[in-house]
Amino acid sequence: MSSFDNNFNHLKIPLIDVQNATNHFADENIVRRDGFGYEYKGQLVISSGQLIDILARRLDDMYGQGTKEFKTEIMMLASLKHQNLVSIVGFCDEDKEKIIIYNYEAKGSLDQYLSDPVTLTWTQRLHISLGIARALSYIHYDKQRTFSVIHRDVKSSKIVLGDKWEAKLSGFELSTVQPATRRHGLVLDALCGTDGYRDPAYVRSGGVSHKSDVYSFGMVLFEVLTGRRVYDPDNKDWTFLSKLVKSHYEKGTLNDIIHPGLLNQMDSQALKVFSEVAYCCLNDQRAQRPSIERVIFALEQALKHQLSRVNSVRPFLFRFFQQYTFLYLLIHFMAIGFEGTQG
Repeated sequence: MSSFDNNFNHLKIPLIDVQNATNHFADENIVRRDGFGYEYKGQLVISSGQLIDILARRLDDMYGQGTKEFKTEIMMLASLKHQNLVSIVGFCDEDKEKIIIYNYEAKGSLDQYLSDPVTLTWTQRLHISLGIARALSYIHYDKQRTFSVIHRDVKSSKIVLGDKWEAKLSGFELSTVQPATRRHGLVLDALCGTDGYRDPAYVRSGGVSHKSDVYSFGMVLFEVLTGRRVYDPDNKDWTFLSKLVKSHYEKGTLNDIIHPGLLNQMDSQALKVFSEVAYCCLNDQRAQRPSIERVIFALEQALKHQLSRVNSVRPFLFRFFQQYTFLYLLIHFMAIGFEGTQG
């Protein structure tokens, strides 16, 4: 038995259990397709006897992933525990099937809501951004571990959302590790990641670092801010969002590319702080990008400004509602009295 089997054998789930949980991978249970394969929702009875909602991610070799990525995802999620990371339930490696099972997050992924400022408000987007920044800080710098993790594929489709819109980072199949004592160094490895999010310095040098994750996260922040996707593969004239946002930020015309429904919700100071740190994340020079701790501080400040605005507006709306209700009732009773005199 391999060391992998020895370490993670307790997470194995029989194929028949996964098939039953997903109604034999029925089409109606497909949640999405990604670079790993198809994802299916279902319900699984775990060892405690509890019935839980699950997401089964089924590896498909045709998408270019393989055993290495499968094992990396399992090892990472079994070793990393944080409120802003997805939780692994187990995995299946049987009859040529390779499936990873997670706790199901009911709201889906962030990319589904980018252009919807009603379902996902600006305040909610700030909370989500802060949650993912904290997840990155944990995988990069947690002092309880002897190793540090570089995700290498941070993007909005890898951010899933729970019942209360809490954000969780997923998709660790391309991640790499390094000793904690060398966490600030470069890792030389084959180029991976996703166009539009990938660190240009990584592309040029072949070396990846935590600051590469910071760049990718900066692109997510601009997706969150503008309500636009990093790229549109169906639009041949589409310009990558990085070029667009850098140009508008430097010209002071960022408002022109923010979804109007989002712009109307924003506190001006929250927008300033948020956009500034997002822009700094995209610096071509890795050394000039902020640390993830600096990003967290900026996002906390942006959220603080936004909540101050929200809290100042609520009393006004409450007073307005009270006055409106009073006038409505007054007019209503006056009308009743008038009708009575006419009768």
